[in-house]
Amino acid sequence: MKSDMLKLLKKNKDEYVSGSNIGESFGVTRTAIWKYINKLKEEGYEIESVPKLGYKLLKCPDILTYEEIKDQLETETIGRNVVHFDTVGSTNEKAKSLALAAKHGTVVISEEQTGGKGRLGRNFVSPKNKGIWMSIILKPDVEPMKVSLITQIGAAAVNNALLNMGIESLIKWPNDIIINNKKVCGILTEMSCELTMVNYVVLGIGINVNVDSEDFGEDVSKVATSLKLETKRAVDRKKLTGYILNNFERLYENYVEKDDITESISICKNKSILIGKEIRVIKKGEAKKANALDIKTNGSLVVQYESGEIEELISGEVSIRGKENYV
Repeated sequence: MKSDMLKLLKKNKDEYVSGSNIGESFGVTRTAIWKYINKLKEEGYEIESVPKLGYKLLKCPDILTYEEIKDQLETETIGRNVVHFDTVGSTNEKAKSLALAAKHGTVVISEEQTGGKGRLGRNFVSPKNKGIWMSIILKPDVEPMKVSLITQIGAAAVNNALLNMGIESLIKWPNDIIINNKKVCGILTEMSCELTMVNYVVLGIGINVNVDSEDFGEDVSKVATSLKLETKRAVDRKKLTGYILNNFERLYENYVEKDDITESISICKNKSILIGKEIRVIKKGEAKKANALDIKTNGSLVVQYESGEIEELISGEVSIRGKENYV
C-alpha cells in the first residue's frame, strides 16, 4: 500500500492529491492514509499536507530503494526484486544468507556498510548515502569453473554504466575500476557450488560515488577516489545504479544463455589499465615483475616474466600491482 501511495503521489507530483481521492483509490480510511504518509516521511520523502487540498510530494530522498530506482530499469529480472537496508555489515554477507531462498536477480543494497570487504579480505570503506553498495544474487546454469568470468562481466557493466553517465574509466584486471590511477569501484564474486553445479553466485559491487576525501582517511586516499572527487560534481546514484543493472543483465545473459563472453572481454581488454605495462604479480606473498600482454577469451591475463616465461593468470589466484604503486 505504501508503495502504491508513493506511486500515486509521484504521478501527480507538484499537485495536491486529496485524502478522499487516495481513500477511494485504495479503499482505506483517512487514518490509514495519515499513517502511510508518516512512514514515507520517516524514509525521507518531503510531503506537504494542506487541509482541504490534500498531499503533495515535494522531494524524494537520495536512497536506493526499488521505488527510487525502478524508473531507471530496463531489465526483466536483474534488480526487479530489491532488498534494501539502511545499514548492514556487508551486502555480500547478507546476500549469501538470503541466496538459497531468493529469486535470481535479487539485489541486496544498503546505504551503508560497516564491514565491507574486498578481495583477499581487505576492508572497503562504505560511508552512508555516498556510494553504491550492492550485491546481485545470481543462479547461473554454468560450470563452477566458469563463474570467475562473471567478475569481468560486472567490470564491463560498470565501465559501460559510467560511460552512460559521461565518465571515462579503466579496468584493472579482473575486478577494479580505475579513474586517474585510483580505485573507484571494487567487485567481489563469491559462490556456493557442488562439484558440477552452481547453487548461487553473489556479485558484490562497491562504488565510491559521492564519497569525500575525508571519508577515506590518509592511507586509503592514496589509492582510492570517488566519482564526485574526479568529476567535481555530485553524481546521481539512482541513475548510475540503473545503468549498471541494465548493462549487467544484457552482458550476463549473453554469457549464460548464448555462451558469448566476447563483448565483456573486449571491454575489459580495450579498457585495461594493465595491458602493455610492466606490473608486479604477487602470489603467496612473493612479487615478480612481468609485462601484461593480453586478456584471453577465457578471462585469463597473459603475462610474460623477466625470464621470458609466459603465464595465463586466472582471476582470484593473484594480486596485480603496477610497477611502483597500485596501478
